[in-house]
Amino acid sequence: MTQHAPLSRSEWFRFGRGAGGEAKSAIKTEMHPESNLPLLPRRVRRRGLIVLLVNTYLMWSGFFMIVPMISVHYVDDLGWAAASIGLILGIRQLLQQTLTVVGGALADRRGAKRLIVIGLMIRVLAFSGMAWAFDFPMLLVLAILAAIGGSLFDAPSAAAIAALTTEEERPRFYSLRGVMTGLGLTTGPLIGSALLNIDFALVAYLSGGFFLAALAITAIFLPAVQVGANNQSLSYGVRLALRDRPFMTLTALIMGYWFMWVQLTISLPLKAEALSADKGSIGVIYLVNSLITIVLQVPIIRWLERRLSPMTAMVLGIAVMAVGLGSIALDQAFPGMLLSVAIFSVGNLIALANQNTVIASLARPEARGSYFGVSAVALAFGGGLGNFLGSVLYDVSITQGAPALPWLVIGAVGLAAALGLWVLNQYLVSRTAQVTPVRGTSTPRC
Repeated sequence: MTQHAPLSRSEWFRFGRGAGGEAKSAIKTEMHPESNLPLLPRRVRRRGLIVLLVNTYLMWSGFFMIVPMISVHYVDDLGWAAASIGLILGIRQLLQQTLTVVGGALADRRGAKRLIVIGLMIRVLAFSGMAWAFDFPMLLVLAILAAIGGSLFDAPSAAAIAALTTEEERPRFYSLRGVMTGLGLTTGPLIGSALLNIDFALVAYLSGGFFLAALAITAIFLPAVQVGANNQSLSYGVRLALRDRPFMTLTALIMGYWFMWVQLTISLPLKAEALSADKGSIGVIYLVNSLITIVLQVPIIRWLERRLSPMTAMVLGIAVMAVGLGSIALDQAFPGMLLSVAIFSVGNLIALANQNTVIASLARPEARGSYFGVSAVALAFGGGLGNFLGSVLYDVSITQGAPALPWLVIGAVGLAAALGLWVLNQYLVSRTAQVTPVRGTSTPRC
């Protein structure tokens, strides 16, 4: 496994400064070490990565400002069935991640920036419009609109990160990105739960405002980055990914991760309010999750990357997540639930950072956008099923007096996914030992 020296904060913000004496023509012709695509000058890559870090905070904060509040507002305040909100959130998840395949393929052909800008524009309209969603059809239409917007910026953003970093830089950048994610997960739900006590419309407008800020920053500062070969057909990269059996097996197994992760938006908020009888407890759940991510993300990832491969670390993270969610079955009070959420959060920060690294390692460099788009199918089906079945299981647990049921089922799904990924890892290790990598492809460090 490749060893990485620690990267200080000052070193990160100096990241990408080349020697002043380099010839301008040499910079222009520099190629990415993992592909034959042009590599932007380091100062430009540095600027682009900073933009993507800021966008990560704004998008995660804006998303979690409103999405968890949808279930609380419509179920607890307006008396809708939890299953109806789970259906809407599940459709949004399924549609967004399915369409992300198209977004990724378009990014390979048209570049990442254009797709990100268009997607953010649509997301602004969708989340702001939820201030006026008073019935099921209207909320469903806006959720679908939000899905279309997300599908256009999701894979292009991930592919842009891969194109702007080298293999050695990538794990550390994903760690920093995890910190920004944690900040978004902290501030978004706290702001949303506070504004929900005043008016849900304020939540919707401010959420849209965060995406509007990301739109402006992207349009002004993000460089035009080529993430794939633009001389191939639109379906070229998608066909490469679909024919890649190890990659598709990985995608299928990661569904278990997303099945657990989306409980942050449906089952966990409902359980928190049920145990505490206080809407403010929803923000506390996200605060615990986020503080653990912010404080522990970088040191844990640095410690693990010296000891475990990205795939092995991801397996460990998913197993820890499953234990955390499964332990909620034993919780009878809100403080006990916070401990379970803390365990879940540690597993999540390990799994998510390494998941992106594994996907980038398996992806063909000339089709990064398509690979990240196809990988979103895991979130489409895993997240969609997690939203719907999570809400259905929660309703059943209430009506049948079986509070442990949802958490035992969710935990079992996570453990099954971890086991499957461990088996896949053993196969990839043995295959890597038996064959010599083909020039121009990327071999996973398993």
